Amino acid sequence: MPLSLTVLGTASPHPGPDRPTSGYLLRGGGAEVWVDAGFGTFAELRRHMDPARLTAIWVSHLHADHCADLLAAHYAFAYGGVTLAGPVPVYAPEGCDRRIAGFFGRTDVEFLRDVFDFRPLYDGHSVRHWNLTLTARAVVHDVEAYGLRAECQGSVLAYSGDSGPCDALGELARGADLFVCEADIDRGREGERQVHLTPEDAGACAKGARELLVTHVGPSLDREEAVERAAAVFGGPTSMAREGETRTV
Repeated sequence: MPLSLTVLGTASPHPGPDRPTSGYLLRGGGAEVWVDAGFGTFAELRRHMDPARLTAIWVSHLHADHCADLLAAHYAFAYGGVTLAGPVPVYAPEGCDRRIAGFFGRTDVEFLRDVFDFRPLYDGHSVRHWNLTLTARAVVHDVEAYGLRAECQGSVLAYSGDSGPCDALGELARGADLFVCEADIDRGREGERQVHLTPEDAGACAKGARELLVTHVGPSLDREEAVERAAAVFGGPTSMAREGETRTV
């Protein structure tokens, strides 16, 4: 199975009509991984696959627009007739289990373990499922957050997650066939720590990649204009991530 990415959602910071928040289906080497579980992405995941086949779930950070649909998945797996062969591994920052339990008004997390096998991410965390390797790099955000580098049989996809400018993004993108990168803000605010990227930042971070896919464009930006601005800095093939599209890497 070649490495491919299906876009489930790109909106920031809330869903819109036909536009869930962040989520992607990553397939490669026999593995099928749900990357980020933003509002509305579980329904879109079901459009493209049977969630009972999921190999793993990978969550960049614990803001709700990237993880809240783990709740929808739990309802499907625990009560909704979607039967898993066993608990699905969930790679996410520490505390993801408590965050999901909190939706139920509970502080214990044991009731989640029949469905989810939570495994904390850390900088440099690497795991292999079949012929797909997933490696996390810590990035700059206002909570613990990670970017992702996925490698499969010589193909490489990199994903920024949510991040401000940092060296880790360039390292993730270096040598990647496709870099999926946020461009959430129009411009940084002087004197404030930047925890998202402008389109120009996205283009600069992508310099080491072959192709740039712009995603997570915030409400202060026009999406097509964001692509043009990123492309002007990147200088290579640049396009917009659109819900429902699948890219073979």
